[in-house]
Amino acid sequence: MITITKYFQNFFNNSQSSGVILLFCVAISLLIANSSLAESFQHLLHYTLGAYSVEIWINDGLMAIFFLLVGLEIKREIVEGELSDIKNASLPIVAALGGMLVPAAIYAIFNSGTEYSNGWGIPMATDIAFSLAIVSMLGKKVPASIKIFLAALAIVDDLGAILVIAIFYTEQIHWMYLGISGGIMLLLAALNYFNVQKHIFYLLPGVVLWYCMHHSGIHATIAGVLLAFTIPTNVSKTEISPLEKLEHGLHKPVNFLIMPIFALANTNITFVEGMVDGLASSLGLGILGGLFVGKALGIGLFSWVAIQLKLSSLPVGSNWIQMIGTGFLAGIGFTMSIFIALLSFKSHIDIQNEAKFAILIASGLSGIVGFMILKRSAKKKAIKA
Repeated sequence: MITITKYFQNFFNNSQSSGVILLFCVAISLLIANSSLAESFQHLLHYTLGAYSVEIWINDGLMAIFFLLVGLEIKREIVEGELSDIKNASLPIVAALGGMLVPAAIYAIFNSGTEYSNGWGIPMATDIAFSLAIVSMLGKKVPASIKIFLAALAIVDDLGAILVIAIFYTEQIHWMYLGISGGIMLLLAALNYFNVQKHIFYLLPGVVLWYCMHHSGIHATIAGVLLAFTIPTNVSKTEISPLEKLEHGLHKPVNFLIMPIFALANTNITFVEGMVDGLASSLGLGILGGLFVGKALGIGLFSWVAIQLKLSSLPVGSNWIQMIGTGFLAGIGFTMSIFIALLSFKSHIDIQNEAKFAILIASGLSGIVGFMILKRSAKKKAIKA
């Protein structure tokens, strides 16, 4: 019994584990979608639970908690982490910018003026869990600085995705609810100003903020990020702040429950004849080109320019081959890309499924190529030594 407990403790503390569980849920979701259970599963997702369907509770409710964790990570990095020093932060910020602009441009080239044009945000995203799970599989073969660079890049990338969702994927604004949301934010800011430490005083108004955001027309998940930015933190290395406590408390529920549930509910692609051919459509090429080619190209090019201009320097102990491999790993869009695809093509299930399939293929290719490049670079280094 003690051995089993230790095993599970090690498993849940392992950064690879969340990626393994996500992959398992993707496989289960695909199996369900292509079996006799497909119709029953759809009924379950559309089943009304209280005010909303199960699907809305997952995509708007649970994902708001995911975005709360992302917001906490962003704030901590800005206050005391990799993004707190402009010299350290410049490379992942510039790289993330390239990793967003180039994929969006590639997608736009393929889809400008088509019915798919609204999906330009899909290839901009990087999936933190999957990308970090894969790089962690290489262990000490990859410098710690590369892992930090990828984590910082993914966090900046998520901030970009959050802004894109808030600005470009909001339909109709209901000003009364938005005004109430503003009032709640003032209350949360006041609590932060007076250094209120107990989480409950932030989380309860946060629930109301989520409700008002949901009804305002702005995607409800943004409430999670706004709430995160009001949680108190500090730069002390000895004293644990409320932000760090909440972040620590959310990691396992988000990584081992919320994200797997999201993957299970949203990767349910029913394979139909011609779906593979759809990869050659402008939608498929835009997503494949954006994630698989655009991410690595944008990150590599923008990083090279920043280093040539002496704005940044390569991560300690790394080389350009490893940077290229990291760029490919950032092409694993998965969770965030699927999320933006759902927002881009609301009520167009067929287009959503085509986009999901393209995201699945592009993310898989990016992960395999990135892993192989980083593994090969480690072998070359070992031979030279």
